[in-house]
Amino acid sequence: MAVTLFQKKQSLAEIGEELTQVNNDIAEKAGNPAVDDTVLNKLSEKSESLEKRFNLLKTQIDQQEAKDKKNLEKKNQRTHENDDPKAKQIHAFAGLVRATMSNKPVTHDILEALGDDDTTKTGGQSILPVTVSNQIIAEPFDDNPLRQDEAISAITNLILPRVAFSIDDDGFVGDQEVSKEIALKGDQVAFGRFKTKLKAAVSETILNGTDTALTQYIQSALQSALALKEKKVSFATTPNAGEEHMSFYSDEVGIKKISGDNMFDAITQAAGDIDDAFQANIKVYMRRPDYLAMIKELSNSSATLFGKAPEEIIGYPVRFTERATIPVVGNFSYVQLNYEIASTLYEQWKDYDKGINYFGLTAWFDQQILLASAFRLATTTSSNPSTTSTTPASK
Repeated sequence: MAVTLFQKKQSLAEIGEELTQVNNDIAEKAGNPAVDDTVLNKLSEKSESLEKRFNLLKTQIDQQEAKDKKNLEKKNQRTHENDDPKAKQIHAFAGLVRATMSNKPVTHDILEALGDDDTTKTGGQSILPVTVSNQIIAEPFDDNPLRQDEAISAITNLILPRVAFSIDDDGFVGDQEVSKEIALKGDQVAFGRFKTKLKAAVSETILNGTDTALTQYIQSALQSALALKEKKVSFATTPNAGEEHMSFYSDEVGIKKISGDNMFDAITQAAGDIDDAFQANIKVYMRRPDYLAMIKELSNSSATLFGKAPEEIIGYPVRFTERATIPVVGNFSYVQLNYEIASTLYEQWKDYDKGINYFGLTAWFDQQILLASAFRLATTTSSNPSTTSTTPASK
């Protein structure tokens, strides 16, 4: 029969009392010359034996208490994690990655923790659960500055009105470029499905590490890949076939080009050319080297302008992206990015030449520039004489 911790502590107390009594006897008899040495030797041996027993039992008790404390902490942690939705999602997403990487079906408890409400799907490999979509797709991240300004959605077969609101007598929709654009392109925008495949390289140490580290690594890698793809299509000078409508530089979109003698003139004139209805949220997207060169030219080698915010210099906030080879000026709330979450696929494969395992996500998305009238391209006559036209490009 196993001895309980309570029984061990009882025995330890009894041995301790006996050891104390024996040591007291030794102290009392050692000072009495009449007591024979044999008696003292027996008491000393008994004391050593009791002390050894006491220490052995004390070690067992300490080990048992440490083990029980650790188990209690783990239990409390599990209880806390069960009550913490974020912790549950982290563990579930890590389970999803590990199952995918080992070509095993994703269990229903993982899918349920990730927000999947349709367990009739086979294995979960064709599902992007709601919470994961929020973490990977819907949450804004700094690598793509457009996400600070454009609308993000995850709606299948999304159709939007080109103009979100109108007033019968405001004349906005019937005014100049907006009315021409709606007549040319229609008053509705239908989002399509364009596939992108993202890969996150996963080492064995990451895969076998903690759930938190694995989840953070995979989500960060996929977010970075998405940001790169989104920026690439948004500022593509030669878009892929079928993706022309996503680029600010595409003739199909037909954003008006405004030319100036220098970058400052081009940007300010472009901003001033935009209709008052769009002025409230105008921002400028451009390359950082172009902005610094503009400031250097304006300051005439003085350092006074370099410490000022762009709003103080050109009158509008600036977002920097290396792909904006021509500054784009406009109200970026008239751009929308839409993902079809239900169509997303998870998969894994290995590059045997490099010996690297990949966790892959295939997603379908579309980006629509709802109104080209809300934007201008700022070109300069000195650097780009071929883009001096101030008329919209035809579709």
